[in-house]
Amino acid sequence: MTDEPAETAVTPQADGQPDAAPGGAAHPDDGMKEVLTRLYADGRAYAAAEAEKQKLRAGIAAIGVRNAAILGGAALVLLFASVIALLVGLILALAQSIAPIWATLIVVGGAILVALLLLLLAKGCINRMTKAIRS
Repeated sequence: MTDEPAETAVTPQADGQPDAAPGGAAHPDDGMKEVLTRLYADGRAYAAAEAEKQKLRAGIAAIGVRNAAILGGAALVLLFASVIALLVGLILALAQSIAPIWATLIVVGGAILVALLLLLLAKGCINRMTKAIRS
């Protein structure tokens, strides 16, 4: 273990010697210029590392959203197929009691009524949302 400070990614470690110009005369401007140069270089390195980190985070988020969209789409397709199977089953069950055409009309009419009710509920939600946003 050493008692010297850790080396940064960009700037070299100081050797403990004062900066001196050739000929032994120290220039205060050279020290400030070197400090500002190191500060600028370290700032650029930090900004580059932060940009790389944010790109990685954005990539991870994009992959998560893509996978969720694929799984959600598959779930919706399966749900839609299940509703169709339910409606066909209702038609077949009613066809044993009444004529098949009337069974079809009853099931389709009922499905349309349920769809209209759901659309009215959705419209009410949108109206409440727009009122809340305006006020």
